[in-house]
Amino acid sequence: MFVLATLLYPCVLALLCAGAGLLIDRAGGSFLPGALLPVVGAAALIGLSQLTTYSVFAAPATPYLLALLALAGFALGRRRLAAMLAGGWRRSGWQLAVPVIAYVAALAPILFAGRPSFSSYGVLTDSAFHMLGADFLIRHGQDYSHLDLRNSPGQYLNDYYNTSYPSGADTFFGGSAFLVHVPLIWAFQPYNAFMLALVTGPAWVLVRRIGLDGWLAALATLTVTLPALVYGYELIASVKEITALPMILALGALVVLHQRWLRGPPFGAAAFALVAAAGVSALGVSFGAWVLTAVVVLTAIGVRDIVVEDVGPGESASKDMEAGVPASDRLSVRGPLLLLVVGLLVAFVAALGTWFDVSGSLQVAKNIASTSNPGNLQNPLRTVQILGTWLVSSYKHVPAGGDLTVSYALSLLALAAAGLGAAYVVYRREYALAAWIALTLTVWLGLTAYGTTWADGKALMLTSPVVVLLAWGGVAALRDWGRVRPASSRPRSGSDPGRAARSAPRLASRWAAALLALMLVGGVAASDALQYHGSNLAPTARYEELASIDSRFAGRGPALFVDYDEYSLYELRDLDVGGPGFMYPPPAIAQTEGRPANLDLISPAALRSYPLIVTRRDPASSRPPAAYRLLYQGAYYEIWGRLPGAPTALVHVAPVSATTAASASGTAGTAGGAPIQCSTVAGLAQLAKAHGAQLLSTRPPQIVPIDVAGTLHPDWTESRDGLLMSGPGRLEATFAVPHTGTWELWLQGEIMPAVGVSVDGRPLASIGGQLNGVASDPDTTAPLRVRLAAGLHRVRIARGSSNPLGPGSGGSAILDSIFLTPAGAGGQAMLQVTPVARWRSLCRQRLEWIEIVPGG
Repeated sequence: MFVLATLLYPCVLALLCAGAGLLIDRAGGSFLPGALLPVVGAAALIGLSQLTTYSVFAAPATPYLLALLALAGFALGRRRLAAMLAGGWRRSGWQLAVPVIAYVAALAPILFAGRPSFSSYGVLTDSAFHMLGADFLIRHGQDYSHLDLRNSPGQYLNDYYNTSYPSGADTFFGGSAFLVHVPLIWAFQPYNAFMLALVTGPAWVLVRRIGLDGWLAALATLTVTLPALVYGYELIASVKEITALPMILALGALVVLHQRWLRGPPFGAAAFALVAAAGVSALGVSFGAWVLTAVVVLTAIGVRDIVVEDVGPGESASKDMEAGVPASDRLSVRGPLLLLVVGLLVAFVAALGTWFDVSGSLQVAKNIASTSNPGNLQNPLRTVQILGTWLVSSYKHVPAGGDLTVSYALSLLALAAAGLGAAYVVYRREYALAAWIALTLTVWLGLTAYGTTWADGKALMLTSPVVVLLAWGGVAALRDWGRVRPASSRPRSGSDPGRAARSAPRLASRWAAALLALMLVGGVAASDALQYHGSNLAPTARYEELASIDSRFAGRGPALFVDYDEYSLYELRDLDVGGPGFMYPPPAIAQTEGRPANLDLISPAALRSYPLIVTRRDPASSRPPAAYRLLYQGAYYEIWGRLPGAPTALVHVAPVSATTAASASGTAGTAGGAPIQCSTVAGLAQLAKAHGAQLLSTRPPQIVPIDVAGTLHPDWTESRDGLLMSGPGRLEATFAVPHTGTWELWLQGEIMPAVGVSVDGRPLASIGGQLNGVASDPDTTAPLRVRLAAGLHRVRIARGSSNPLGPGSGGSAILDSIFLTPAGAGGQAMLQVTPVARWRSLCRQRLEWIEIVPGG
């Protein structure tokens, strides 16, 4: 699966985009440079996927229609493809290498982990909705009439996608992943990395336009593609913005290449229109702000070409005029009108769903721009982050100490370089590029002025590559100034007394350009490396177990999902899961958002509609009510099924102390139960007798706790969430087991970097990548079996030196609790039936809960 998701899938994406790009290029008169073919092809595929998923009947055919479009492009564009291949890899070596390098850098945490996953797990759970939405849209299209709004998936899909939420990224993602038969949960990060790598195409065109070439152009392109803020947004898979970013830069590239298509056939406008429509489909109508910047520049160019009819090569204010384009070849009124008609028609068809409900799309954009919810941003991002360098493990945080000083110093240098670059772009008479950059920065300033924290962060990220491009313009300016005069301009004979004086500043300028380039590359690379180092990867084995559960119990829902994990919406999509702690919980059993459910606080009548309950395998948590029996037990989850015809309990009561603690903290379990008062049992017995019912109760398993706070841990510190294993160190503790036998050792916490676990000097396992996504809701690891004799033993947990190249080695490392239980302690054996006449036997017992069940 790892090879399929990370290597084969992006290759298929590349072929799809290249084929579709060749088709659009052929239709438009073969004017696109090779660097723009993939991004234009991606835009065409997004448009096609939007069209097919608009219909419930065509939606399942989306993957095959994407492939058909690409095949048509390869067939019709084979001559163009052959011509590009004939140019040889030597001629285009850097241009071909840059997107591959960008993809590897963007997907580095997963690639170097060697397992399918997605990065920055738990930072932004919106990706769970996109996985669910992509799967739904490819299977059912824009048909929401059959959704079950009583459970979580139906509410999520209805409140997002049935309210004009932009879905362009999801339909292309879902269609392409379905084509390769790779689970969307493992294809999601490779898709984002691929879309970010597409930025290198238009970035290459723009970098070459400011005067850089060869390896220097390659470095500039990578830096423009991967500034710290963009890299951070890719790591959290902010799919809408990452899909829109290559479209923004492609608009700029098409603006500077206007002389290739504004005078060509009318269908030459299709590339621009498709890119604009793809951006709107992915990001919403707010993308129109960036489209408007390009349209304004192109309109000015078109008006100039119509009005000015007899301008000589040296009098024009644009690069194409300097090249001496005859007046007869410049635009007439008829040409722009045809281009406009074709462009509008293509843009309308490619984003049909958006235009058919433009009022809803506008409302979504307004809600996003005005929301007071900062999302995963506790504080607004700093404007200085737009310059590409931010030396901290997450773009959400502020560097400390010297890192902050260095970040500001490198940013100040980049700002000065950007100012020099802006002057140099004008000096080169790249007026179209200069105007596009100026208007793009104006859009950013406008969005920042009227947006809120969440929207401001997105605008800052989308503008960062443009600012970094300007900084590289400063490198080009210094390099151009430092060029040695060609031989033809040197004296033919004799000495040149002023030559040495003139060469010194030129040499200094060349060295300054090299040093500036090194600073720009180093700042971005160091920033990205820190974020790579601090990324948290999703737990692969746990989600693979959820996928197997979905296959095993498909169609037997609805199921109640006790844990707080919104990725279960996709993984258990065939069980119609409801999560009481989700943002959209089942209305009848809603509990604290962002926390696991407490079954003891849900009325027996509300549970009756759920044939299945999915719980984490955690002996410290309370088992489901007596009407449920254990159907499946894996390493991480248990599936409980309601017995056919099982009566609904009249009353379900947990001991007061346990219930109060669970309710206050929002946790799922009662941590071993609590003694139940005789007065409580007496009242229940009286009620049971009146209804001819019986008393059912459950005892907690035998638990041997290990006090983490009381252990020996000289290298680690305690926090509100648990023991911070922030670096190399160890924990040692002595514990006693009451009898000889096989025991299971459990750890709870958020453990991304690997830690070794041993008992009495015997290594048991190396545990890493065990996360639940929320530090206040510790993950329960799979149990470690060990045979122990009665008496004292010693447990040791150790973390070695962090590997600076290891993905996530700087991620979460929190240990919350350690305990042991007898092996095989299951909920099935803990259920006990007590006759009403013997109710006193329950007094002062430690119970998880007691029920009154009809049928006694």
